[in-house]
Amino acid sequence: MTATEYIWTRDTWPIAAAMIQYPNLLPDGRSVQDQSVEEWAATLDDVVDAGFTELDPTDSWLRLADLPPARLDGFMALVRSLGLTVPAISTSRRSVIDAEHGDAYLAYSHRVIDTANAIGAGAVSFGLFEPLTADQKKALWFWTVDGAKNPDDPSTWRKAVARIRELGRHAEELGIEVSLEMYEDTYLGTADDSLRFVEAVGLPNVGINADIGNLLRLHRPVEHWQAMMEKIAPFARYWHVKNYTRTEDPISGAIVTHPASLESGVVNYRAAIRMAIAHGFRSAFLCEHYGGDGLSVSAANRDYLRRILPRN
Repeated sequence: MTATEYIWTRDTWPIAAAMIQYPNLLPDGRSVQDQSVEEWAATLDDVVDAGFTELDPTDSWLRLADLPPARLDGFMALVRSLGLTVPAISTSRRSVIDAEHGDAYLAYSHRVIDTANAIGAGAVSFGLFEPLTADQKKALWFWTVDGAKNPDDPSTWRKAVARIRELGRHAEELGIEVSLEMYEDTYLGTADDSLRFVEAVGLPNVGINADIGNLLRLHRPVEHWQAMMEKIAPFARYWHVKNYTRTEDPISGAIVTHPASLESGVVNYRAAIRMAIAHGFRSAFLCEHYGGDGLSVSAANRDYLRRILPRN
């Protein structure tokens, strides 16, 4: 059953915790992939203590699709024992048109869809953005430094469309929605580019992850959030939500941004979400936040969402 078959209220709408604040590599050099169930439990206890009932493992932390069946069963048994569910699986920096690893990432993305089906997740999120550059890793906020860009090449764009359509058809067979993440300098780097790309894919289960925070944090001119939402709201699917303050000085041209809570940043999420719901949005949310105690800020953002979502 897909997310769109449910009618949720503010109390039951799935709002997942992101795991972006937890690295895949541990201080002792091991990978989270190799941790014991008990070690995973120590991390997921944080999620439970923050009041979440849903999580998205987020493959920057744990690649569920690369766990052997017995290990996946162990992880999901742990999730259930903690009273958690996984409404969706997000991928990060595994672009299917990556010049070196694109073929491998395409195969991996198919495994993500199969894994989502196996664990009962109703959505997956894919993106065309690539790993951080060395300069981005050195910066306080990586988005203040330009990263890799999708090629300005029609044949590569068509390849991206074809590969996402292939994934979309696989997901469609399993009743899973595909949400494509908006991200700067990719083929979903603006609202208009996102619409063009999704319309070219042309599948009803493939839509847009309206993560406009990824764009509004940039230290460059960007389209107003409301104008972006008016364009993409009809196509909104599984949604990564985060917010930023943004100051623009028209005299000097200086632009400064900083992570903010959902209710205090430049995006009015009350208005943005109502806009999406008016167009039929019925997908889960993922709360993300960079800087500080990202999990606690995400928990506060979850509570804000529960205040503004429809009562019935």
